[in-house]
Amino acid sequence: MYLIFDDVQDVARYTARQLYRVMARRPRAVLGLATGGTMEPVYAELLALLAQQPLELSGLSTFNLDEYVGLSPCHSQSYAYYMDQHLFRHLPLAAGQARVPNGIAADLAAESSGYSGAIAAAGGLDLQLLGVGSNGHIGFNEPGTPFDAGTHVVELSEQTRHDNARFFDAGEVVPCRAITMGLRDILQARELLFVATGRSKAPIMEAIHGSAPSEQIPATAIKTHARSCIVLDAAAAERLPAAAQQEARALAREQLNAAAVA
Repeated sequence: MYLIFDDVQDVARYTARQLYRVMARRPRAVLGLATGGTMEPVYAELLALLAQQPLELSGLSTFNLDEYVGLSPCHSQSYAYYMDQHLFRHLPLAAGQARVPNGIAADLAAESSGYSGAIAAAGGLDLQLLGVGSNGHIGFNEPGTPFDAGTHVVELSEQTRHDNARFFDAGEVVPCRAITMGLRDILQARELLFVATGRSKAPIMEAIHGSAPSEQIPATAIKTHARSCIVLDAAAAERLPAAAQQEARALAREQLNAAAVA
């Protein structure tokens, strides 16, 4: 299902409500979380919701998609640091409730297999939140990643490193490798919530919409999932076919109206 909202804020509100819904319905919810500029307003909206309508979170577990190899959790560009700044430090979470892959593990292979194992031991992901890179990667699963891959270490493409350089200070080197939840882990989630905003995402969204599932565009893997939702703002959706845009806008209006009634 595609939903197209007018702007980033409506996308963030809708996405935050879906996260909150799972947390409210399942006392021991297991969430797969993502990072990046797209997710910052989502987490801000989620925190606002939790401030207005607090939930008991002692049973919550979260697993982040990925982490750079070589960056410690206190590095300002690590995803552990990002999550702490934008979400975790604002929630009453105990040690071990929120997990991010350890990019400085002495044994990265063991860290990878252990991460997939921890997700399974938690009962699997109830909902996985996803963004997308300009080359179609989800998590750090680069083009060519098999759909049955578990958590693994990946060599980042030049395109990905170029795209992410804007987050690093001048002169800082973007890491060449990352540890990422695999497509198999992602696809085993009970729900997928895929979010893209901004005109820069329009070309890849056009490609995803028009392509069959293909390892060359990893994000197309979500088309094989029975419960996936793609949430876009108008800018990210501008290159989709007109009929598809019209249908997705109508569905988004229904969602907004339902939320207003509730």
